Amino acid sequence: MTNQGPRLAVTLGDPAGIGSEVILKALADSEVTQNCHVVVVGCRDLLTKEYKNLTANTSNWVYLANPADLSVIDVPHSDEIMTGVGNEVSGAASFAYMECAIAQTLAGDFDGIVTAPIAKSAWKAAGCNYPGQTELLAEKAGVERFGMLFVARSPFTGWTIRALLATTHIPLCKVSETLTPQLLTMKLDLLEECLQRDFGIENGRIAIAGLNPHSGEMGQLGREEIDWLIPWLQEERQKRAHLELEGPIPPDTMWVKPGQAWYGNSDIKNPADAYLPLYHDQGLIPVKLMAFDRAVNTTIGLPFVRTSPDHGTAFDIAGKGIADATSMKAAIKLGVELVKQRYRV
Repeated sequence: MTNQGPRLAVTLGDPAGIGSEVILKALADSEVTQNCHVVVVGCRDLLTKEYKNLTANTSNWVYLANPADLSVIDVPHSDEIMTGVGNEVSGAASFAYMECAIAQTLAGDFDGIVTAPIAKSAWKAAGCNYPGQTELLAEKAGVERFGMLFVARSPFTGWTIRALLATTHIPLCKVSETLTPQLLTMKLDLLEECLQRDFGIENGRIAIAGLNPHSGEMGQLGREEIDWLIPWLQEERQKRAHLELEGPIPPDTMWVKPGQAWYGNSDIKNPADAYLPLYHDQGLIPVKLMAFDRAVNTTIGLPFVRTSPDHGTAFDIAGKGIADATSMKAAIKLGVELVKQRYRV
C-alpha cells in the first residue's frame, strides 16, 4: 500500500484476445484509477498497437488510456501473435505475464493482481498444464485451500451477490464423486474467513445448494442429500452457531431471492450474504444471467488479492473496438476495495 492507494498489477491476458482493449478502456476511467496505483504487466508495444488500431478512424481515443501514459512492465513475447487467433504463442505469452505478476506480488511489489482473460486451450497448446489462472495462483502462492468467489453489485439496488463454487472446472459426471463433507467444510471455512476479512461481515448468512433436483426429494431423485449433505450441514450448524446456514436449498429455487434482490422487483427481506452452489454451472448460469457485464471472479485463500472480469478472451471480436470493459472496471474497483478492507484503511 502506498500513498497512492493499493498497488495493483493488471495482467494483459491472452494478447490475441480483448485484454488490451478492455484494459485501455478501463484505465481511461478516472473513477477506476483515482484510488490506486496500476501497473500493466504485458507488452507496451502490443498496447500501443491496439491503441493505434482502435483510434485510427474513430474518436475512440476519448475512451482509451494512452499507453504512453501508463506504467507497464514489459514481458518479452513472440512477434507471431495474431489478433483473434489464440494459439501456443499467445498462450505462452499470457502465462509469462501471470508468472511475472505473481512473482512481483509475492515479493511485495503489489498488493493484488487483476487478471485479464486467458484461453485455457492456448495454455495447454503452450505446454502450460493448469486448469486455469486460479490453480496457477494457488500453486505459486503455496496454498492448498482456495476457491473461486464471484462478486457483483447490482446497478438497480446496490445489493451485492457473492457466490463461491464448491467445485470448479471438472466434468459434470465427476461432480458427485468430487463432493465430500471434507471439501464442503474447507469451502465453508474459506467463505466464512472471506466474509470477515474482505467484506467485514462477522455473522453472515450463507445459503447452500442441494445437488439433485428438489434437493433429492427425500432420496427419490438422488441420495447425496439424505446420505451425507444434510447430516454434514446439521453438524456445521452446531459448530458455527454464529452463522446462519440455510439449506440444502433446491437448486431451481435457490436463485429466486437473489434475482429479486438484484432487480428490486420484490420486497425481499434478508437475502443471504453469500451462496454456495455445488458445481460450476449451478452457480455461474444464474450469476452471469444477472451480472454478465459486471461480475468479478476473485480467488479467495491467497495471501494477496486477486480479481478478474467474469468473461473470456472473446477472440471473435478482438481488435474491433466493441468489447465491453464494465467487468474489467468492476474487477479493478473490487481489487481496490478488498485491499483496503484487508488493511483496514
